[in-house]
Amino acid sequence: MTEHASTAPARLATRIAFFVAGFAMACCAPLFPFIKADVGVDEGQFGAVLLCLGLGSIIAMPITGVIAARRGARPMVLWGGFGLVAFLPILVLAGSPVALGAALFLFGASLGTLDVAMNLHGAEIEGKEGRSLMSGFHAQFSVGGFFGAMLTTGLLSAGASVVVSGVVGAAIALAAILFAGPRLLAVSGDVPEPYTIPRGIVLLLAALAAVTFLVEGAVLDWGALLIIDRDLASEASAGIGYILFSIAMVIARLTGDRIVMALGEFRVLLVGGGLTILGVLMTAAAPLAIVSLAGFVFIGLGAANIVPIVFSAAGKQKIMPPGLAIASVTTTGYAGVLLGPALVGFVAEAANLRIAFGLLALLMALVPLTAGRVVRL
Repeated sequence: MTEHASTAPARLATRIAFFVAGFAMACCAPLFPFIKADVGVDEGQFGAVLLCLGLGSIIAMPITGVIAARRGARPMVLWGGFGLVAFLPILVLAGSPVALGAALFLFGASLGTLDVAMNLHGAEIEGKEGRSLMSGFHAQFSVGGFFGAMLTTGLLSAGASVVVSGVVGAAIALAAILFAGPRLLAVSGDVPEPYTIPRGIVLLLAALAAVTFLVEGAVLDWGALLIIDRDLASEASAGIGYILFSIAMVIARLTGDRIVMALGEFRVLLVGGGLTILGVLMTAAAPLAIVSLAGFVFIGLGAANIVPIVFSAAGKQKIMPPGLAIASVTTTGYAGVLLGPALVGFVAEAANLRIAFGLLALLMALVPLTAGRVVRL
């Protein structure tokens, strides 16, 4: 372990950055019902306002890639982290739909900035240590999400106001970023052309990220409805599918780096893609409820380490500057999260939800089919 002692502080700082991103985002979820009531909008209007968050992220991601490619990931990790700290309390203070939309846009831009920068920083650590670390980094995002949701829910249940809950979450995120800041790598970056169109292997990596994020988004937004549609559980317990998926994903990511080191990236992509395909088909078509619910576990186990490998590959490829490549992969993957549930809904409306999930399995076949190309960098 002493051979990696010099990068241990930066490795810890990267884990903290991932934790903060998941933590800050999850702190918002329990607050949204109160925020919606405060600004006086209906469900449709609130949904439209929430799009500002995704819009801010998608705009910030490629910009972050260009800046990070020139100046390194460290300043962008700090900007993104401090942005989340600043705009989390502002969300709960917004008094109108316009103010809320602006706050969500800036919060989303901060989240997108941190997302790209922390993945680039993680790729830099991997390069210096010469071993797989990305799965463990991404696991911290999920852990942060769990604690963020638990903290805010606990505060609200204990009678804390929405403002106090938001400020407490921001304070914890601030302390974490201040601790991580001095430990981040001070890498200057290269000086690439100001804009590079994604090409070559980066296009493939972006497609793999989009497909995998699309499946994850579909499980989040449509998994419970599929369970109800198939009479696998009551409405009150339909969230069991996503709970099983989340637990499986966290476990797989916490052990993912050791699995990748033992099996190699090719086998992990091959097996992970296969497990995800099997899990999707099980949830959509298995005749027994227990088997169908087990499909959510298979999806979590299979998909967990695909995205970390994709980000790691984006950081190692030589066709584009790593910062721009990771920004392209992140932006495309996030687009999959935003557009995927809508596409599933469109197919479900035209046919049914089972067929929509079946098509997800077809898309996921891209992962094992291209695994060999991904690892030949």
